[in-house]
Amino acid sequence: MEQIAFRMQLDPAQAAEYERRHDEIWPELVAALKDAGISDYSIFLDPSDGSLFAVLRRRPGHAMDALPEQAVMRRWWQAMADIMRTNPDASPTASPLRRVFHLP
Repeated sequence: MEQIAFRMQLDPAQAAEYERRHDEIWPELVAALKDAGISDYSIFLDPSDGSLFAVLRRRPGHAMDALPEQAVMRRWWQAMADIMRTNPDASPTASPLRRVFHLP
């Protein structure tokens, strides 16, 4: 399994709403993520500035790159666009992070 991490940006005043929406994540979105080969997905928040740090594992041969083509993914992005920084297609702006240390 490959582990990747990335940053996103939330409106800091929307932290509770962001968490509430993820507490109620749509089952069809969960299924799409898992079907794409994603597992062990966590998102962490720095409440001081709304920075989000995400880390996930994806299996070899994953289909993560095809997720933007799925209607459920685009609907989720639209549902979240009012509380976070997004690209013109409503996908969250995300910056990949490079691992500099790992303790197995």
